[in-house]
Amino acid sequence: VLCTERNHGAAWKLLNQSGIVICLQNPSVVSLSLSLTFFAFSLITINKIFTLSFHHTIQYHLSTHSSISFVLTNYYFIMSSSTVGQVIKCKAAVSWEAGKPLVIEEVEVAPPQAGEVRLKILYTSLCHTDVYFWEAKGQTPLFPRIFGHEAGGIVESVGEGVTHLKPGDHALPVFTGECGECPHCKSEESNMCDLLRINTDRGVMIHDSQTRFSIKGQPIYHFVGTSTFSEYTVVHAGCVAKVNPAAPLDKICVLSCGICTGLGATINVAKPKPGSSVAIFGLGAVGLAAAEGARISGASRIIGVDLVSSRFEEAKKFGVNEFVNPKDHDKPVQEVIAAMTNGGVDRAVECTGSIQAMISAFECVHDGWGVAVLVGVPNKDDAFKTHPVNFLNERTLKGTFYGNYKPRTDLPSVVEKYMNGVSFNID
Repeated sequence: VLCTERNHGAAWKLLNQSGIVICLQNPSVVSLSLSLTFFAFSLITINKIFTLSFHHTIQYHLSTHSSISFVLTNYYFIMSSSTVGQVIKCKAAVSWEAGKPLVIEEVEVAPPQAGEVRLKILYTSLCHTDVYFWEAKGQTPLFPRIFGHEAGGIVESVGEGVTHLKPGDHALPVFTGECGECPHCKSEESNMCDLLRINTDRGVMIHDSQTRFSIKGQPIYHFVGTSTFSEYTVVHAGCVAKVNPAAPLDKICVLSCGICTGLGATINVAKPKPGSSVAIFGLGAVGLAAAEGARISGASRIIGVDLVSSRFEEAKKFGVNEFVNPKDHDKPVQEVIAAMTNGGVDRAVECTGSIQAMISAFECVHDGWGVAVLVGVPNKDDAFKTHPVNFLNERTLKGTFYGNYKPRTDLPSVVEKYMNGVSFNID
């Protein structure tokens, strides 16, 4: 359907009959989605805010501007000017106490302030980090709180000064950010933004040290700046990556934490060469992503190490072709792996957070060129102990944070690789 000055009324009727709810704020570029059907439209200004539905018609006044394409997918509402600048009431899973079941509550979500973005969350997943801080074992409790940090959604509105995002954009909120101005952001070797790196103790927004969530006037704290267990959330703009609107948010939402963490640990940090050997410690979501990174890099031997043997079969789908359960052996697993690989693997990636697994991962790499990468987060009192000669024998130990990806700069390209057929499994 080509909407011109002569036939825009017919196109409008078609949209009305399709049951799409449309509320546009201004004559800016707006993306909508409706299956895999593409419509070319003229840019339409709606001079009065209103809603179309299945059985209602309304009077309207339209003016037509320069031609622009609208992409329509999935029959849902993208942008509503009726909520811009207003407090939104929505449902959220609120944690009132450490370790207690989450409670679905009606919360009020304030508009974004300067440098912030309000997102409508369409998909979110559960990460072990959410569980870890919900249990609050060994951390300073901060409750009531809304957890969640792996998600995908759509920009509902933006605060003052936000220029790289606009209402209607598809986006992934990320637990770490990229201000673009600090030495870390300007360095090609770091993704540890001085302003926006993860802070698990901060439950308020940076702009004014206030929360954007409340229930009957009571503030509800944020979690790692994202709080995606809510239908709407407010996030610092530097922690929001704009992504291709054609990408399936239900799939790519996991790229905002665990998958990129594991994938990048292997591809960006360990950097195994084609034909090399890689040991992956821990076959949870992050470990499987790390195995995917090894497979994509061309490693010929990918050894999965886990205490749960039932994980081994599933791990084959992610490139793992050999398995070791430390409980099946009467000697340290690093010695088992060294015996399997004629002295050690070329690369090892540790994804459990177990201090012993970290030590084993380092000690199982080959002397002279072996590299071990630590991904898992240990307990706060853990100490890494190994003999200094392991370093003198030219083994290298590295750490990584979010797979060394810069969230705003790199995450969109990771999504594009997924969309363009670079095969990595995120199911």
